[in-house]
Amino acid sequence: MTEQAAAKAAKPAVDPTVALHLGVDRSSPVPLYFQLSQQLEAAIERGALTPGSLLGNEIELAGRLGLSRPTVRQAIQSLVDKGLLVRRRGVGTQVVHSQVKRPLELSSLYDDLEAAGQRPETRVLRNVVEPASAETAAALGVAEGSDVHLVERLRLAHGEPMAHLRNHIPAGLLPLDTERLEATGLYRLMRAAGITLHSARQSVGARAAGAEEAELLAEPAGAPVLTMRRTTFDDTGRAVEYGSHIYRASRYSFEFQLLVRP
Repeated sequence: MTEQAAAKAAKPAVDPTVALHLGVDRSSPVPLYFQLSQQLEAAIERGALTPGSLLGNEIELAGRLGLSRPTVRQAIQSLVDKGLLVRRRGVGTQVVHSQVKRPLELSSLYDDLEAAGQRPETRVLRNVVEPASAETAAALGVAEGSDVHLVERLRLAHGEPMAHLRNHIPAGLLPLDTERLEATGLYRLMRAAGITLHSARQSVGARAAGAEEAELLAEPAGAPVLTMRRTTFDDTGRAVEYGSHIYRASRYSFEFQLLVRP
């Protein structure tokens, strides 16, 4: 099949952006391309433009909105740069996914992805018992060198890597077989085992991905990643897990709510 034929075959019968009732305010100081990109991004985040959706022709969209083609192209390129859209040769412009915006609260990535309609998947990379390092022992309140359970996972959404997760759990706290870990989230398993999660200490940072990390996350070496370390406690004050996670900065962000101190 020729590229022209492939593009024709892939072209949606109805451009999904038609139903969005897009529009721009020419009296606004906000650039027209940015107004359009914000509306498209909002549609992706709320699920009005679903992953896999093919956008219509840029010329048609420009004509419908009374915009120039370069303005529309700039709006679309800004979403391509964010990783929300992708241009596929012979196919067109396609919605890839929305960025996951995770609130800073005591919740699991699995639950947050599922709540956002992201279809979470898990690949267990390691599931072993090992001696606790000094750092892990201090976090969990156990003796250095004592047995702790290490679970290392790759978390995906829509089949695409999102995060590399390393969790240390006190040995014998709960059953942690690989099949169950790949079927659901760690916090769900803890709750099912009767553990009541109460609070956590958490730190968030950023750095460049190493070569192995970048390969796992489908990013180029040196790409920015978000980091998170968390120690979680149950309602008795016992530390029940120590997590060290990295997230793709292109696909993931943390949201804060800031309040003025009275």
